Amino acid sequence: MDHNEYLSIIEGMIFLAGDEGVTIKDVMGVLNVSKKEAVSMLDELMAHYSLKAIKGFDIANFGGLYKMVTLPAHEKYYRKMVETNASRISKSALETLAIIAYYQPITRVHVEEIRGVGCESMIRKLLAKALIKEVGREETPGRPILYGVTDQFLNAFNLTSLDELPELKEVNSSLEEEDLFDTKYIEGRDEDMKKAGTS
Repeated sequence: MDHNEYLSIIEGMIFLAGDEGVTIKDVMGVLNVSKKEAVSMLDELMAHYSLKAIKGFDIANFGGLYKMVTLPAHEKYYRKMVETNASRISKSALETLAIIAYYQPITRVHVEEIRGVGCESMIRKLLAKALIKEVGREETPGRPILYGVTDQFLNAFNLTSLDELPELKEVNSSLEEEDLFDTKYIEGRDEDMKKAGTS
C-alpha cells in the first residue's frame, strides 16, 4: 500500500467517525503504523486540506480528536439552510429522535443497535436542527458521545417535559405513519404556523 492510499484511508476514517472523531490510536490500530507515522500522516492530511482551493469542509484537531468541520466563513449559509428546512424531518430521523428521547442519555452505537441500521447521518441532521445535543461521554473504552434531546425538541412536540411523552411500548424501525410521536410533531408544527399567521 502506498503513502497516498494511507492518507485516503485516514480521510475516510475521519468522515465515517463523524462527531465521534478519530484519534491517533485509531489510526495506529487500523493501519498498523507507529505513533510517529500516524501523527505525520494526520498532519499531512490537514495541511493538504488547508491548501485546497475549493473545499466545503476542513479537518480540525480538537484535543487529539480529528473531525471534519464546515468552514466558519460559510456559517450564515448553512444556518439559512437549517432554518429553511427546520420544519422537515424524515421518517428515519424521526425514529432516531424517538429512540434518543426515550433512552437518553444514549450513544450512537446503542441507537444503531436498536434501529438495526446506521444512524450517523440522522444524528448529524438532528444536531443541526438542534433537536438533540451532546450531553456527555460514556465511561467505556473510546468514551463515546452521549446524546439527549433539547428544549427545542420539547417545543417542537408541544411538550412541557419528557414525562408527557406517549407510553413507550416498542421503539423500532416499523413505526407507523400515524404514530403518535409523528402526529404530535405535525400538530405542534401546525400550531406554530397558526401563531405566526401563516396558516
